[in-house]
Amino acid sequence: MLWAVFTLIAAAAQTARNAMQRELTASLGTVGATHVRFLFGFPFALIFLAGVVIATGQDLPQTPLAFWPWVVAGALGQIAATALMLSAMGERSFVVAYAYIKTEPVQVALFGLIFLGDHITPLSAAAILIATAGVIVMSLKPGSASAGTMRSTLIGLGGGTMFALSAISYRGAILALQHPDFVLAATFTLAIGLVVQAALLSLYLALRDPQVLRAIMHAWKPSLFAGFMGAFASQFWFLAFAITTAANVRTLALVEVLFAQGVTRFIFKQPTTKREGVGIVLVVIGVALLVWAY
Repeated sequence: MLWAVFTLIAAAAQTARNAMQRELTASLGTVGATHVRFLFGFPFALIFLAGVVIATGQDLPQTPLAFWPWVVAGALGQIAATALMLSAMGERSFVVAYAYIKTEPVQVALFGLIFLGDHITPLSAAAILIATAGVIVMSLKPGSASAGTMRSTLIGLGGGTMFALSAISYRGAILALQHPDFVLAATFTLAIGLVVQAALLSLYLALRDPQVLRAIMHAWKPSLFAGFMGAFASQFWFLAFAITTAANVRTLALVEVLFAQGVTRFIFKQPTTKREGVGIVLVVIGVALLVWAY
């Protein structure tokens, strides 16, 4: 169950990173805030990689041709997914968009079967559907459906699809290395992915909006920490992807919603509604079924 431990650590780190990135969106815009996690994240990923190489005494993995399409697809998918998520945060009907973004585990299961041949058992499929339903119940408040526009729906579904494709692509890249050390394979894939993302978005902003690049550099202190948290979370996502299917990882990752509920309940002293209570129960049941099925 090592993959479950990795996933829980990643989900907790991502909760903190999302909060920081959301604050940066106001000053840097969607693309700028998206770029922060990559530009300030890849140096940490390289440090992680160097640490693993030194600790294990192994050489860097050989990269077969099949590795590159997977890792580039994962990098591009994550850029698009992050931008859509940050765009959703600025929507009036954010709850609608967020609910659809969290359909990601269902899409991951489908894409994993199509592209990687990752089969899931009937019990695992039930766990995915129950946990996802729980998140949707918590997210869609009474009246939010009428407030939700087609734009919010499309942003949410698009974000969920891009996150799903990115997860599948990164798992495909890790598997393509066929390396016996899953830690080195995962860390190497993460480093390559973040370097590709940082290079592509830096080039894009340099050509289209250099002022945003300058604004990012001026906001380097909060950006540095957001980049570290992004790389730290991704490190554990990739370790989990190397061990089990992306569907298992992304379904267990729905506990991120429970973390957010805990912050709301115990730090901000906001009571949990009956609807949110039902959603929490469904997520817990789904996660418990998933772990049991595994």
